[in-house]
Amino acid sequence: MERRTVAPRKDWQQKVEELGLLFHTQERPYWDESAYYELTAREVDELEKATNDLHARCLDAVQHVIDRNRFAELRIPEVVIPYVKQAWEEEPPSLYGRFDLAYDGKSPPKMLEYNADTPTALLEASVVQWYWLQELFPKEDQFNSIHEHLLSTWKDLRPYLKGTPLYFGHMDDTEDMITVTYLRDTAEQAGVQTAALLMDEIGWDNDRDCFVDLEEKPMRSIFKLYPWEWMIHEEFGAHVQSTRNETQWIEPVWKMVLSNKGILPILWELNPNHPNLLEARFGDPGKMSEYVKKPLLSREGANVTVKTTSGTVETGGDYGEEGFIFQARASVSDFSGFYPVLGSWVIGGEAGGVGIRESDKLVTDNLSRFVPHLFR
Repeated sequence: MERRTVAPRKDWQQKVEELGLLFHTQERPYWDESAYYELTAREVDELEKATNDLHARCLDAVQHVIDRNRFAELRIPEVVIPYVKQAWEEEPPSLYGRFDLAYDGKSPPKMLEYNADTPTALLEASVVQWYWLQELFPKEDQFNSIHEHLLSTWKDLRPYLKGTPLYFGHMDDTEDMITVTYLRDTAEQAGVQTAALLMDEIGWDNDRDCFVDLEEKPMRSIFKLYPWEWMIHEEFGAHVQSTRNETQWIEPVWKMVLSNKGILPILWELNPNHPNLLEARFGDPGKMSEYVKKPLLSREGANVTVKTTSGTVETGGDYGEEGFIFQARASVSDFSGFYPVLGSWVIGGEAGGVGIRESDKLVTDNLSRFVPHLFR
């Protein structure tokens, strides 16, 4: 795995905008094609194998949390536990997730966390970097069959939807809107009728005991790009649970177990010294000399503390009320002062490709750049 520099395409901003990536520049370019990562076929095979194995281990961990009733360690409220258990047993439709992996091609990929509920950076991983590859390196390949996996998975899920249209709900945020727009497009291509609205536009009809859209039509199937840990605490959270037999939500509520950083110590406990896992603990770092302190619930690198032998780095934010876990720091090489994190996508339960975010800091945050890749 090597980091290469390359001249950006002329009018690259227009080209990525035409593909739907409207937030390509923030304080500086978010989509950064002045560099790319070159992998080997062996490394792609290793990433694919690690992703599939980690997903299987994670499913085992969810079963363990349910069997041993370890919800309290993840600060999952008691009131929602029966809902989680029911969803796990009934296996409602589930679409996707994204592992964040530390990898340099020298050591095995290491799982940093699993965003199994509301992952973004999808369009750039699936579509934008593929068009970049076709224009600049048409003879090379890319670990990226995300689009094909989405189409196939939507076709598989279509018979299990409780109603149509399949509504797509999201916050009033550009990145979320772009992710949902792309997912809607893949669902439509797979023959699923869709509609979209903001999360705060979803209504509740007391007389009919159902969620309704802006035209007062009952909503039976809803994809929500909105975290479960927020939903269950909001005013309509009780209705989400009371209508669980009538209304299905994608992703299903059991995904909140995997998107909780508390799953990391449990995974290590169940799979000690697994080559793709990092030691993780509740409560304290134990004998770890270098570690990362993470909130159970957080986003975009907020409220993270990185302890190294040379010092400590902390990020700000509003998370941490529920508690923290301690995870061994991944020992990977930096690439000319840049630190890549590989987002490895799981679509329909299978590895589908990677997108790479890089930062010149130890913690990947919302300003970290997306850099394309290829493999030879």
